[in-house]
Amino acid sequence: MATKIVKSVFRNNLFLGNIAIITGGGTGIGKSIAKELSVLGCKVVIASRKLEILEECARVLNSELCEELVFPFSCNIRKEDEVKNLMHYTVSKFGKLDFLINNGGGQFISPFSEINTKGWNAVVDTNLNGTYYCLREAYHAWMGKNGGSIVNIVVSNFNGMPGMSHSAAARAGIINLTQTLALEWAENGIRINAIAPGCIYSESAAANYQNYPNLFKDVVNLIPLKRTGTVEEVSALVCFLLSPAASFITGDILKIDGAQSLHRHSFYEPKG
Repeated sequence: MATKIVKSVFRNNLFLGNIAIITGGGTGIGKSIAKELSVLGCKVVIASRKLEILEECARVLNSELCEELVFPFSCNIRKEDEVKNLMHYTVSKFGKLDFLINNGGGQFISPFSEINTKGWNAVVDTNLNGTYYCLREAYHAWMGKNGGSIVNIVVSNFNGMPGMSHSAAARAGIINLTQTLALEWAENGIRINAIAPGCIYSESAAANYQNYPNLFKDVVNLIPLKRTGTVEEVSALVCFLLSPAASFITGDILKIDGAQSLHRHSFYEPKG
């Protein structure tokens, strides 16, 4: 029998008995969050469009954990009915929803002048509208009457994002939505914060930008700490925000970018 692997700075069973949903939960940052939450005792529903990737992620993590704590569910966050089904499945199966991590999203590199309407709408619909659907349905399904904690994953877009204007605009909307809902939902016992990662390396990120083989190497020169971040560093920050240690933190936007956003613009400017 496999041995349960614990890799976290937090105490064992910190989230024992809690239930979480992670969109974009099968790869990269989302997978790392699912791993750490489940290691800490949380039952986690991972959601994205590609069920086979989710199922493999759940199989691997549950094997390492020696128990079933990670549950795959196919959901395209751009479709309202599928988001409603995700929330209904989770609350029906587990009886509650404590945590929502909005990590689902996507974008592509392109100068603003070359982004057509279809491409623009696809990125805004996935990132901003998808987050809106998840927030709204989580509220109605459980959190509006019972409280909870939400973390929105955005990007470090604070000095502009040349080559990703569509994503920068959508994530800016999520940042303001995070602050607005912190005010509206405080009386419901809901805490909501956002995390703004800079350049975080993962195999899935490298695959997504395979047409830009020097991207991560070039971006390191813009980061004062002179390295990229890791998915584990992001998941640790998510766990902190979900934990009792952050019980008086809501409406905040936490940068995790090695001071990149203090240096110059926060991403990658494609060469003409």
